[in-house]
Amino acid sequence: MTTLLEDISVTAQEGRAVPDAATGEPIGYVAARTRADLDDAVATARAAQPAWAALGHAERSRLLHASADEIDAHAEELAQIIAKEQGKPLNGLGARFEAAGCAAWIRAAADLPLEPEVIFEGEGTRSELHYVPLGVVGAISPWNWPALIAIWQIAPSLRMGNAVVAKPSEYTPLSVMAVAELMNRQLPPGVLTVVPGDREVGAAIAAHPGIDKIMFTGSTRTGREIVKSSAHNLARLTLELGGNDAGIVLPGADVKALGEKLFWGAFINSGQTCAALKRLYVHDSLYDEVVDELARLAEAAPLGPGMDERSALGPLSTRQQFDIVSGLVEDARDRGARIVTGGEAAPDLGAHFYRATIVADIDDDALLVSEEQFGPVLPIVRYTDLDDVIARANASDQALGASVWGDPEQARLIAERIQSGTVWINQHGTINPVVPFGGTKGSGYGLEFGVHGLKAVAGTKVITV
Repeated sequence: MTTLLEDISVTAQEGRAVPDAATGEPIGYVAARTRADLDDAVATARAAQPAWAALGHAERSRLLHASADEIDAHAEELAQIIAKEQGKPLNGLGARFEAAGCAAWIRAAADLPLEPEVIFEGEGTRSELHYVPLGVVGAISPWNWPALIAIWQIAPSLRMGNAVVAKPSEYTPLSVMAVAELMNRQLPPGVLTVVPGDREVGAAIAAHPGIDKIMFTGSTRTGREIVKSSAHNLARLTLELGGNDAGIVLPGADVKALGEKLFWGAFINSGQTCAALKRLYVHDSLYDEVVDELARLAEAAPLGPGMDERSALGPLSTRQQFDIVSGLVEDARDRGARIVTGGEAAPDLGAHFYRATIVADIDDDALLVSEEQFGPVLPIVRYTDLDDVIARANASDQALGASVWGDPEQARLIAERIQSGTVWINQHGTINPVVPFGGTKGSGYGLEFGVHGLKAVAGTKVITV
């Protein structure tokens, strides 16, 4: 009997090595696909989609539940692939959490009701709005939560009767191939295909005339290119782009009670999360207390390889991201910011390890504050005036998530003034498969999750009797 990793890997002679994020050693090999392979995958999807749509919601939901059961049955294998390839620890909000989340999100998409909506009724006329399949969805997913974000794209698309052609990040193809392998053990042939490849394959998906909808999670810069590429065939788009999420700690907040939530809001997946807390504004009256508490938590969080059961924080996934994070911290240091803890690599652990870092006495013009760091570093910025700090939080072109910490009633009033797709109160980055999620401004457009997410991967048809 073969393992899941063996089922999705090719030989060293047939493909390129995919390294362990912690050690750099190969964990498997993946064949690099080309534009011709993409054309074949799209043609297969288009041929399989009508029969899949014809099954109806109930049967598609049954098969999605079966695929979720398959993932549950192999959850540990999937988690170990994620932990090695992406680097996140097995425990906590890590690889086992991600593997379990794949099954949970599939079941949520399968179970959500979406009935036709009666738009008008009267004088012998009835108009109904129906949601129908679009055809083929091109799903382009990132490397930070590779399996889970792919499922966020795949599950609702399949539920609504579409076929899916998925393109994973070239850094984490095995995690997406593994979760698709498990699903395809239950799904009809051709409705879900993974095409691993480089950015050229991703660009070809965006411009492909046989793709009706594109779902993309990644950088704002790449999102803009996808908009351009998709224009000639008017493919529908859902873009979940970068975020430079701000948090505001109000006067009187209970720092001890909120400290753990603040810390993990920023440092989940070593900060490599689009909706992680990226810049924290703290009122002068609590500034030193917050800095000290978060520094204490950073120093206490064990850093190590994803496969080490004791690890709470893992490595950065790629050398490119390690260099970005290191450069932003050095820029802050050069500007006179105070590195409270961390601020350095951990080469004794491996090439991509960077210590959890708290940076204080920093201004908004520092690159660490104005740009998305996407790593285990949190700049903490002092403020005194609420109107001023709201304006500073809103100054970013990115507006994916934000949070307000303190008295819930006061926080609610401030949340209404913050420009962001989601604003959390006394938490950050918590998501729910039935609650819509999406960004504004440079963080993209379109909603995922819940009934709104189902509607986003469907066409509309009005039937008037």
